[in-house]
Amino acid sequence: MPSDPRQRRAARHAPPAGDAAPSPKRPLTVDRITDAALQVVATEGYDALTIRRVAAVLGTGPSSLYAHIVNKDDLDDLLVGRLCAAVALPEPDPATWRTQIVDAYAQIRDQYLKYPGVSRAALGTVPTNLDALRVREGLFAILLAGGVEPQAAAWALDALSLYVSAYALEQSLVQQRRKHPDDEWVLGREELLSRFTALPADSFPQTRRYAAELTSGSGHDRFEFTLGLLIDSIERRG
Repeated sequence: MPSDPRQRRAARHAPPAGDAAPSPKRPLTVDRITDAALQVVATEGYDALTIRRVAAVLGTGPSSLYAHIVNKDDLDDLLVGRLCAAVALPEPDPATWRTQIVDAYAQIRDQYLKYPGVSRAALGTVPTNLDALRVREGLFAILLAGGVEPQAAAWALDALSLYVSAYALEQSLVQQRRKHPDDEWVLGREELLSRFTALPADSFPQTRRYAAELTSGSGHDRFEFTLGLLIDSIERRG
């Protein structure tokens, strides 16, 4: 310890020796890039997702990301893979295969809904990420266990996955519109019911008569109903 009181005082106010040098920068990895991309989607929506935006979140330049990913499509593949990694798949059971399919797709739906618009990343692409392929393999195995013929099962996967992606995208669009100052475009059930029952009876007799049925059910009720319709069709073909 310094003998001079002034030196001792200066030493007390000096930063610790460990803080004198800047901490080493965390290395950029595919996992960190994926984390940052999900952060952008969660806070700003999928439309805001760009390579430049992700780079800004990571405190680096876009060129740094290209050392780890190919392009935006590659980033989309990583996002879908990360979300699929959270999906738990059961051992295919011929006795409960219908319930297993609905449960698995409900998990995928819920993952998509956490990140507004992210299901667009799954549209128009063939998955190559191993986690996404794991889920596809598991869903395919469940359909086959249910006695669905392989060709019908293969095409059924496309139809079911397309519906789930579209459903999640629609839900994200509704939420986005509700945040808009002019939110009159997103009507609640009571308002819809009121408008339907007020329509001219001579032009809209069925809409007036069945307004309650047309406006009934939550989004998830309709989700399970539609999956049931698709599965019924698959079962008949199988």
